[in-house]
Amino acid sequence: MEEKTSPVYHVKAVPVEKVCANNYNPNVVAPPEMKLLELSIWEDGFTMPCVCYYDKENDKYIIVDGFHRYQVLKTSRRIYEREKGMLPVVVIDKDLSNRMGSTIRHNRARGTHDIGLMTNIVSELTQAGMSDKWIMKNIGMDKDELLRLKQVSGLASLFADNDFSIPTPQSILPESEE
Repeated sequence: MEEKTSPVYHVKAVPVEKVCANNYNPNVVAPPEMKLLELSIWEDGFTMPCVCYYDKENDKYIIVDGFHRYQVLKTSRRIYEREKGMLPVVVIDKDLSNRMGSTIRHNRARGTHDIGLMTNIVSELTQAGMSDKWIMKNIGMDKDELLRLKQVSGLASLFADNDFSIPTPQSILPESEE
């Protein structure tokens, strides 16, 4: 029996022009998360290759997992230039049905963020002296989400970076009621 090795031990750099999306991936990433992915790749580099199937007949790499990383390389000029247009990929050799299964397993295995753990992270970052602006930029939160997580924690010290004031009646009433 032949010993099988994991594809990750055979990462190769492929010109992004030879890579194409599959036509069945149901995964969608919202613009704020895409912006965070671009920042992550800019700050950390590509830390995970895209998973592809190699179509020998058309000399193309069809994405099984990693479509959004591929999109970032295609749309971010600074990353495209730094990476010289090359995308890190690993190749799996599976028929279409099994590639579809792989895509869904990759998507679903990522999971979701636990609000309690995210609250703890925000608390630790705040207590370590990181500003709201730093937290929002580096973990991809908007101001409302950060405020909600701070409220969930119930620690007044987490609000030290905010400017609070008592609203005047004019600032809370609609213009027609003034």
